[in-house]
Parts: sequence; structure tokens; C-alpha cells
Amino acid sequence: MALPNGGGGYQLGDGNQSEPVMGYAAAPVTATDTATLTAAQVLNGIILATPTAAANYTLPTVAVLEADLSSANIGSTIDFVIINLASSNYDITVVTNTGWTVTGGGVVVVQEASSARFRARKTGATSWQLYRIA
Repeated sequence: MALPNGGGGYQLGDGNQSEPVMGYAAAPVTATDTATLTAAQVLNGIILATPTAAANYTLPTVAVLEADLSSANIGSTIDFVIINLASSNYDITVVTNTGWTVTGGGVVVVQEASSARFRARKTGATSWQLYRIA
């Protein structure tokens, strides 16, 4: 079923409640071995990881992240997923950086051949909280 086009943008739910709710996603980004993730990687939403050894993925500093999120207010959230495609027993540890706090401990491990979904929430002028939600 085609979505109606109204004035250059797509309309959802305007007169036809059976329309599917659709979103847009850029192609997933990649990461391999130990690195500091870029804001673009986190904001992309899906990181396909192929570490060749146990790896640490350090979050970008809050200042770097917020340079790309200038309209974020306290309470704003972003979600992202790390999919660990390692074919051997290479786990990924997600490490915080300046301005971050992790709920439930200082490190989060994404085991090989698994994935983890995260939600980041702005909690202050220069602070974000990271939650592993799945």
C-alpha cells in the first residue's frame, strides 16, 4: 500500500487509520577492535561489531555527543544497538567517558554472537545516563 504524499512529506494516520507506521534508518555503521565510538556511530542506531579480540568500545564524551545534538533537553533519549558478530569468544565491553553514568555498574558486556540495546538519557546540562534495556 502506498503512503499518501502531502505537500512533499508523507502523512501517517490522516484519514486512513490502517496505514502502517514507518520510520527511516540509515545503513548500519561498523566498528571492529577497541575504539572510542564517534557521535555519528552512536546516533546511527545500529553498530555492527566485528572484533578480532576482546574489545572496549568507549562512548564519545558528552560534549562530543551534544555537538551533534544541540536541541537535546533534559529527558531527551536516544537508543542504539551493538550487534556483536564475532565468530570467536570476543566480548565487547562498553566503557563510559566524561559526562556519562551507567545504570547498574561501570561496564556493560556485549557477548560474542549476541546484541545489546541501549538507551541514553540526558540527565543534566553536561551529563547523560546509559541504560542497557535489552
